[in-house]
Amino acid sequence: MNKLQFKGSWNEIKGKLKQSYGNLTDDDLTFAEGKDDELVGRLQKKLGKSKEEIRQMIEGL
Repeated sequence: MNKLQFKGSWNEIKGKLKQSYGNLTDDDLTFAEGKDDELVGRLQKKLGKSKEEIRQMIEGL
């Protein structure tokens, strides 16, 4: 998934992540263009998964 696809479907992805991982907050999922690495890092810390696992999880939604 490229950045444009990711940005375009972010609201849908955010909803699915919140359903799957109830401990995620809106603050955790705040996404600003160019901040995707920061977002992945935050999810990595919160969910205890590797960077690659986070990216695969998001792409799989």
